[in-house]
Amino acid sequence: MVWPIRSRIISSVLRSKAPLVGSCVHGDSVISSITKPHPKFMNWVKSDGCHASSLPSFKEKQPEDLSNESKDLNVGNYMVETDGYMNLFGLMKQRFLNFKNQKYIKELEHFQSLAEAQYPKFMVIACADSRVCPSNILGFQPGEVFMIRNIANLVPVMKNGPSECNAALQFAVTTLQVENILVIGHSSCAGIEALMSMKEDTEPRNFIHNWVANGKVAKLKTKATTSHLSFDQQCRFCEKESINQSLLNLLSYPWLEDRVKKELLCIHGGYYNFSNCSFEKWTLDFKGCNVNEERSSYVVKEKEFWS
Repeated sequence: MVWPIRSRIISSVLRSKAPLVGSCVHGDSVISSITKPHPKFMNWVKSDGCHASSLPSFKEKQPEDLSNESKDLNVGNYMVETDGYMNLFGLMKQRFLNFKNQKYIKELEHFQSLAEAQYPKFMVIACADSRVCPSNILGFQPGEVFMIRNIANLVPVMKNGPSECNAALQFAVTTLQVENILVIGHSSCAGIEALMSMKEDTEPRNFIHNWVANGKVAKLKTKATTSHLSFDQQCRFCEKESINQSLLNLLSYPWLEDRVKKELLCIHGGYYNFSNCSFEKWTLDFKGCNVNEERSSYVVKEKEFWS
C-alpha cells in the first residue's frame, strides 16, 4: 500500500520555500528558525512519484553497545542529519533505548508501580511551544506531573464550555486529586503575540484566534496598563498577565474552587525566560482574590526568582 503525501500543506510549503520542521505560528504567518530543507528532498516532493514507496531510506546506525549509544546522544543530543536527511526516528530509537537501559530497568520497581496507577501531586498547564518542555526544564519525573500543553498556556473560564484543557483539569482535580496546579508561561510566546495583534472589532478568523481569544481579559488589562510601551514590551507584559488571568479562570470551576477553599489545592504561576534561562514562580493568594466577572482582581504571594 502506498500513501500519497501531497496536500495543501506541502503545496504551501513549496510555494513559500519554508522549512519543513521547527516552525511556529505567528498570527496568520509561519515563522521558522531552521534552515531551508535539503534540495534533494524538495525535488523528491515535487516529483510525480510522491508516494511512501519512494521515501528515501535512512541508514540507521546500529550501536555496538550502550556506551557508544550514550556517546552519540551526548554529542549535541539534537536531531541530526544523516546523508542529507533528518534521521528523526533513528535518534528517537537511540533515546528510547537509552531511557530503557539507563532509567527504566534501573528503576524497574518504580515503573511497574506506575503501570498500575498514577498519583501525581502536580498538574502543569504549559505552552505547546517546542522550546518550553516542563519535564526538561524543571526535572519532572514519570508519575510526578499530570500535564496539558496548549497554545499560550491558557485556561478558559467554565462558561466557555468544554475543551481539552478543562477536561484534563477536571480529571486531574476530581479523580487524581492533585495538590498543586502550576500554569507556566514563557518569553517570546507567539500565541500571546497573536492575541495582542488581534483587532478588537473583528471576529476570530481561524482556530488559533478562536483559542487565544480566551486571553482577551489579559489583553485588555495589558493595553490599559502599557499603552505607552512598544508592542514587544506589551507582549512581554501580557505573557505574565495572561498567566495570572488563567489562575483566576481556574477558580471559575466550582469543584476546583472548593478544594482551594478547603486548602487541599494550591494554584501557582510560573514564567520561563529562555533568553537568559531564568524562572519566576509565584502562588495565587486565594483570600485576596476577587473573581467577580465584572471586575476581577488577584493577589500573589511567595514570589521566587531562579537564575
